[in-house]
Amino acid sequence: MTLNSNRYCLYAKFNFKGKIMFKKDVIDQIDNVVNEWEEGKLSKALARFPERKPEFENSSGIEVKRLYTPSDIEDANYIEDLGIPGQYPFTRGVQDTMYRGRLWTMRMYAGFATAEESNKRYKYLIEQGSMGLSVAFDLPTQMGYDSDDKISQGEVGKVGVAIDSLKDMEILFEGIPLDKVSTSMTINAPASVLLAMYIAVAEKQGISADKLKGTIQNDILKEYVARGTYIFPVNPSMRLINNIFEYCSKSVPQWNTISISGYHIREAGSTAAQEVAFTLSNGIAYVNAAIASGLDVDRFAPRLSFFFNAHNDLFEEIAKYRAARRIWAKIMKERFHAKDEKSMMLKFHTQTGGSTLTAQQPENNIVRVAIQTLAAVLGGTQSLHTNSKDEALALPTEQSVRTALRTQQIVAYESGVTDTVDPLAGSYYVEAMTDALEKEIMELIHKIDDLGGAPSAIEKGYMQQEIMDAAYTYQKEIESGERVIVGMNKFQVEEPKPTGLLRVDPAIGEMQSAKLKDLREERDNKLVDEKLSQLKAACSTDENLMPLILDAVKAYATLGEICNVMRDVFGEYKQTVLL
Repeated sequence: MTLNSNRYCLYAKFNFKGKIMFKKDVIDQIDNVVNEWEEGKLSKALARFPERKPEFENSSGIEVKRLYTPSDIEDANYIEDLGIPGQYPFTRGVQDTMYRGRLWTMRMYAGFATAEESNKRYKYLIEQGSMGLSVAFDLPTQMGYDSDDKISQGEVGKVGVAIDSLKDMEILFEGIPLDKVSTSMTINAPASVLLAMYIAVAEKQGISADKLKGTIQNDILKEYVARGTYIFPVNPSMRLINNIFEYCSKSVPQWNTISISGYHIREAGSTAAQEVAFTLSNGIAYVNAAIASGLDVDRFAPRLSFFFNAHNDLFEEIAKYRAARRIWAKIMKERFHAKDEKSMMLKFHTQTGGSTLTAQQPENNIVRVAIQTLAAVLGGTQSLHTNSKDEALALPTEQSVRTALRTQQIVAYESGVTDTVDPLAGSYYVEAMTDALEKEIMELIHKIDDLGGAPSAIEKGYMQQEIMDAAYTYQKEIESGERVIVGMNKFQVEEPKPTGLLRVDPAIGEMQSAKLKDLREERDNKLVDEKLSQLKAACSTDENLMPLILDAVKAYATLGEICNVMRDVFGEYKQTVLL
């Protein structure tokens, strides 16, 4: 039996009124053709040329079949499952025209050493065509310590820029008009303080807070699970997040108040399904907390944003983004009864996979990043950072950063993939994988719900254990050679020691300490003490802390001083030990 192409075209029409996209007799005909092929020609081909593996699976443990046909999506309903771009359930994207109208924001992640040096890098990126800034902070800043704190020794300026006070933030954005750029800040535990500094800098530039656009990560739950830059226990941390939600809804309405991050969950070793499930469960927890504090869902939910990873399995990643959009839309509509469609839109930033970069043959990383860029774009991202080829070795040089940015620009302007919306929609494989991932993700979300929600699941160590198990499996596959990493466990070559890497001056810590000493001598210390005392008193009440933090920042209280006040009242989080 052969498949009549003309008849197929007649029968394989979308059934907008019914529950299926393909008629039963067409499906039966296709199944018969496939069965004949499998029993005949295919069986002979397999006898002569066996497949590379007995079974093929993606990172989420979902079987990848040899062939996908309409039979694999026979229960799909176009309107309910795919829909139209810019309309519920947003499977095909959150904008009506997607990249035909406006490209994604090319937001390059950068920050190192001092505010002066990072400012130069930001201006360079803007000159090269970057549309938004993404600030990387050093470890002491992420942990709420000043550069002259004993615990900061040896870490100042290493993995990002050191920001100790409003003075540093002023230097960081000197000559960069904050009403003209969109800024993302990867900061979590002290997010309230860094946001306050950003608002204060804008005011000094004569720009009101309502003109500011950008995002703070502000996602503390994933810090407990995957990243570790937490300060305060869960309850006061959630309070600070709600304070930011409330303050920004009134004063900084264009600001995305949280970037609920799956990126770091994936970097810690999760599967693609776990990345989305744990991220959305954290999102559910934030929405629950905000509603419990008295906020209306449609008042804050439109400013929620997400942050996902892009790995090498092109089709799994594309399906992951599409499934995530559909699931979040359903959660917001059905669980939280959101009325505003903007509350149901999952808008997300993507970063290419840092854990996929290899120190061996770093030029190969350019190809990996290109594949991951395609995945993010074909999956409908709103902004994107592309990693540089040398980031497995050191902070990226200007040249490697330019290549990473050019990768996005080539995909945007030369590839043609931006000329139509959701170009892989209707692919039997992509649609079937989107459905399969949705099913697996929802099973994980239900499991977390049964454990009492994300905070409870974290306290019990469930997410942490799942990630560790997945990471262990992945590493075993690499070490056994089952999973090929080109240049690392296969196709190796003898390589010279890398040269021309960017190194941070070890004297940066001393320089920052000297700046802090000068600041404390120049500022009005009586005013600082007054503002810190007011903040401390408010920490023991239900008062929104953002205005008080902003006042302290404007008085040039340091990051460490402000965080230590909150440490004194809130205490510090102690991680659950898994045995």
